[in-house]
Parts: sequence; structure tokens; C-alpha cells
Amino acid sequence: MKKDELLLRIRERQKLTTGEQLRLVVLLSVPAILAQVSTILMFYIDDAMVGSLGALASASVGLVATTTWLFWSIISCVATGFSVQVAHRIGANDLSGARAVFRQSMTVGLLLSLAVSLVGAGVSPWLPGWLGGDAAISHDATVYFLIFVLGGPLAMADMLASSMLRSAGEIKVASWANVVMCVLDVVFNFFAIFPTRVWAVADCSVTIPGLGWGVAGAAAGTLLAEGLVSAFLLWYAVTRCRELCLVGDGSSFRPQRLVMRRASTIAGPILLQRALMNVAQITCTIIVAPLGAVAIAANVLGVTAESLCYMPGYGIGEAATTLVGQSYGAGRLRLTRHFAWMTTLLGIGVMTVMGVVMYVAAPLMMASLTPDAAVRLLGTECLRIEAWAEPMFAASIVGMSVFIGAGNTAVPSLMNLFSMWAVRVTLAALLAPRYGLHGVWFAMAVELTFRGLIFLARMKWGRWMEEKN
Repeated sequence: MKKDELLLRIRERQKLTTGEQLRLVVLLSVPAILAQVSTILMFYIDDAMVGSLGALASASVGLVATTTWLFWSIISCVATGFSVQVAHRIGANDLSGARAVFRQSMTVGLLLSLAVSLVGAGVSPWLPGWLGGDAAISHDATVYFLIFVLGGPLAMADMLASSMLRSAGEIKVASWANVVMCVLDVVFNFFAIFPTRVWAVADCSVTIPGLGWGVAGAAAGTLLAEGLVSAFLLWYAVTRCRELCLVGDGSSFRPQRLVMRRASTIAGPILLQRALMNVAQITCTIIVAPLGAVAIAANVLGVTAESLCYMPGYGIGEAATTLVGQSYGAGRLRLTRHFAWMTTLLGIGVMTVMGVVMYVAAPLMMASLTPDAAVRLLGTECLRIEAWAEPMFAASIVGMSVFIGAGNTAVPSLMNLFSMWAVRVTLAALLAPRYGLHGVWFAMAVELTFRGLIFLARMKWGRWMEEKN
């Protein structure tokens, strides 16, 4: 049975066997996983391109990476606040209500993304200094961050359209568009980062044109790719998606109080969590910064390498949000719980395998990102520490996605914050002076394991949804 037929059976309150539930989980998870993995491969290639310029270039990007995550987290929360409402209304077969929420989200998203871009542009000249960056990397770090943050409206369009399509069950379209964006990003960066050069192929010489923008080229290439794909996704959502199509729809773009209140209830705790989580990550960056350029580069490249292992968890999490959201919207709470555990256990299984792969392949992963021997060695050792935490990291990733799908975000957000600040930041600050970057990554592994355990406990015993007979 096809994916659309199975989703329709959720909305029409028809029975789904365990096998059909599992089939639906897999049908939604696989394209989402492929998209997430392609995104990480894009970051891999980007970091490898920048890394080929030297440790200082990698350090300049790594210094501001957590701050870009902070700004993008603010943008993504808007998409979450509205897309969960869309999933609930689609699950209840209220398609006109879903389209009305979609329209309103566009207005709010545009205004907020413009505000975020202006704030980011304003702080960009001082940001590297605030983060404790060396003068040798400050200029490139400022330029990289400025270009990225000015693309806020494009990022909003991409995140909003993608999340709406996923809420409607159109994960395959959103995922393949993301794959295309990754390919475009690599192509654009290839020409933007490096100057014009000559390649010798057999007895022939080939001139490869290039702009030679260095670190700035990495940001510009990504921005261009994101702009093209976000335009396609918006077009598809507005004109081609049956559940979201706005052609001929007469609802208003003006935000309504009830929709805004619900969006705030869902997105507010996530926004606070992500903001403070990113502040915590920035704090960890400040803890790492005094350890030197090699440690900074190894840290950011290690995070990129590790992300290849945990991104499948986020892909499964996207499927969890869609299935839990539509089941919850349809009032089918027993089915909601089944999908919650099915996706979480699948995430733990996949990321356990990926943790083993990361431990074994850590030297190769780091070697693909940088030619610097010191950075490669330090990054390899840190990855092998982190590999042990991957199963419980999966539990926290998919568990949070489950709670978001149910519109239950306040307590899980507080759990994330407590884990990050009380465990990771505290341990990192205590261990870094004595053990260097190894201590920081040990603190990360301990914290992720703790976080996964408390999320599993809440899913099992917490009152994250009201049970029905």
C-alpha cells in the first residue's frame, strides 16, 4: 500500500496493522534520512574545501558556527510553531484550516527573518572578538557570518516550505529538494572558494574558472543554492501539494490571534530552548577557543564528522513528527503512542550502527576533512569518545520530535536545557583546563547519554498526552 493511502487511513480513523505502521515509518524515514545524510555530505565537502585553505580558514568558520546555529534556530522555530498546527489540522481532515495556517505563517516568517538578518548584520563586526577569536581569523569569521545571516529570508522560505510539506506527508519532495540543494552548494562553492587554476589531466591542461573568495565563497555558494531550492519548494507547496495548495484559496495572509497564540505555545519553549542551547554551545566554543587554532579546527571538523552519524536520527525524527502530529490531530492517541515508540526504537537502532561506523572510520573521516595532521589526530580521538553516546543521542533526537508532533514542547525543552547546562557546560568547564579538547568531548558524551535516558523515561511514564479508552 502506498504512503498516501496509509496516511489517509490515519485521517479517516481506519485500522492500521503493526506491519502497515512500520511500513509507513520506513516510507517516511528513508527519504528524510537520505536528505539529512546529503546535507552532512555537503558540510563535509564544504569543510574539506575550506580545510584545504589551512587550519586558520577552518577555525574562522568554526568560531562563528554555533552563532549561525543560534540565528537559524530562531528562524526554524517559526516553521515548527505553524507546521505542527498544519499537521494536526490535516490529521483532523480540516484542509481549509491547514491552508489558512500556512498563509499566515508566510507573513510571520518573512517579518521575523528580516529582523533576524538585521540584528545579525549589526553584530557581525564584533562577534569574533566576543567569542574570543584570534585576530588572525576575525576578518574571515566576520565576513562568513555576515553573508550567512543576510540570507535569513531565504533560509526561512526553505525551512517553512520544507516543514509544511513534511507535515502534509510530502517528505519525499522536501527531501529530494534538499539533496539537490546539497549538490548545487558543492558546485557553487567549488567555483566560489578557489581562484582560477589549471588542472593537468593526462597530457592536457584544463583551466578551471574560479572567484577565489575563500571562506566568503563558502557562505555565498551555500546562500545561492538555498535561494534556488527554497523558491522551488514554495512553488510546489503553494501549487502542487493537495493538502496545502493555495490556488483559488481565499484565506487571508493576516495573522489571526488564535493561530498566533497556538504557534507561540508550541514554538516559544523550543525557541527558548534552542536559544539557550546555542548559547551553551557558544559557551563551549569559548571554552575551546583558548586551546588554540588546532583545537578549534578539530572541534568544528569533529562536529561535522559526527553529524554524519546523528543526522539519520533527525531524518527519523521528521517522520516521527509527521506521524505523531497527524495521529494526534485525528484523536488517535493509541496510534500516536505506537508511532512514538516505533520511530524512537528505529532511531536508536540506526544510530547505534552509525556509532560503530564512526568509531572504526574516525581516522578516515577526519582525513577527508583536513590535511593538517595535528587536527586529524585530535579530531579522531574525540570522535571515538563521542561514538559511545550515539544510541542515547538518538533517543533524545527522536523523542523531542515525538513531543513536538504532539504539540508538547515546554517540559522537553526544559529537559534539554537542564541537561546541556547542568551536565555538558559544567563538565566541559571543569575538564578542559586539564584534559583539553578530550575533556570537552567527554563532557558531551556524558551529557548526551543522560539526555537520552531522561527522554525515554518521559516517553514511558510522562503525561505528554492524555490517554483515551
